Amino acid sequence: MQLSAYTKEFSKNLKLAFPVMLGQLGHVMVGLVDNLMIGQLGPAPLAAVSLGNSLVFIALSLGIGFSFAITPLIAEADGAGDIENGRSYFHHGIILCAINGVLLFLLLLLAKPVLNYLDQPPEVVELAIPYLEIVAFSMLPLMVFQAFKQFADGLSQTKYAMYATLLSNVVNVVFNYLLIYGIWIFPRLELEGAAIGTLVSRFFMLWFIWEILRRKKKFAEYFRWTKKEFLKAAIFRRLLALGFPTALQMLFEVAIFTATVFLAGLLGTNPQAANQIALNLASMTFMVAVGLGVAATIRIGNQKGLGHYRELRRIALSTFLLVFLIEAVFAIGFILLNDILPTFYIENAEVVLLAAQLLVVAALFQLSDGLQVVILGALRGLQDVRIPTIICFIAYWIVGFPVSWYFGSAERMGSMGIWLGLLAGLTSSALMLYLRFAYLSRKLILSKPVPEAKTNIN
Repeated sequence: MQLSAYTKEFSKNLKLAFPVMLGQLGHVMVGLVDNLMIGQLGPAPLAAVSLGNSLVFIALSLGIGFSFAITPLIAEADGAGDIENGRSYFHHGIILCAINGVLLFLLLLLAKPVLNYLDQPPEVVELAIPYLEIVAFSMLPLMVFQAFKQFADGLSQTKYAMYATLLSNVVNVVFNYLLIYGIWIFPRLELEGAAIGTLVSRFFMLWFIWEILRRKKKFAEYFRWTKKEFLKAAIFRRLLALGFPTALQMLFEVAIFTATVFLAGLLGTNPQAANQIALNLASMTFMVAVGLGVAATIRIGNQKGLGHYRELRRIALSTFLLVFLIEAVFAIGFILLNDILPTFYIENAEVVLLAAQLLVVAALFQLSDGLQVVILGALRGLQDVRIPTIICFIAYWIVGFPVSWYFGSAERMGSMGIWLGLLAGLTSSALMLYLRFAYLSRKLILSKPVPEAKTNIN
């Protein structure tokens, strides 16, 4: 097949993915704003945000993973023109996400004492605990927001979550500025002020997406609630069957990145602060890949609902090629600007030098990191989640973490060794996931060898 067969899909992929990219970048921007503002207070507060968020990100990965089950089911129902099933998945998804929000909030509160047993700098732990307590409460509005977001994404309406997220960042910046530094009539709360800003912005984000979706005519049928639709065990089972493995996939990946925070903390406050800077920058480019992963889920789900398997494979390969090209540009940028980017966070010379070294490794795993998340999105569109979950565990915890643990000690390679483990894990994940997708897509095509008419649907 000619290259143009794939490149001609780039515009459709980007049309779906671009709002998701901006929306996901908006989530990261909340952390970026916190890091930039708190970085002015010194290395210890910056390291405390990193430590507190390490637990939050684990909880977040579980909650978002469960919510991801909504998108392929909505997309498949939309492709088949089945509004009734789509509405049922949406309503049950909201209930499930709300329950998850409450459970994750309680889980984070119960997990606070863990910070005292991770051999982290005492001054960092002392600052991290009150920050964590406040941010934990923001899991409630954020999880319900995710239900609305994944529903809209499944209908290929990705722009509304973007609007909500970007506007919530404005709210976050304003409250951060007022509460971190004590501007005007507001008290100087430093880290706790940043946490309150995050909390307020997430409640705003939920209110905004609910308000805008319920007023749109396109969504009117989905917002009709009837008693007979509540608490259908079969619907919850299907959501959980997709959501639980997806949550584990995200947990395995987020947990290994969280492990780098703990391993860096064993090296001292400055290495931990440098690790946080590099992670924050890498996470921004990763969100671009997440956007394309969502586009892959939507488009593959649509084609699955239509039964167009050759188109399904071609469209998926177009998203893989697109993310590879985009991440290659980011990799070059990290290498060229590795000495400059950390200076936006902090002026400490040692932290800047360490972060610059980590960005070189981050540049190398941009390609595999982007590919693995988009291939996971395509597999999610096929509703194939169990084998990819096993693949993620093997890649990150059988391959990646041992490398980080061994080479990340102070007497070997330190922070660079920790990040080499990330590179090994992400690369093996991308390779194994691609082989899985290639196998399944060929199997589908062979099951329906009749030539298909091309479709313009998403």
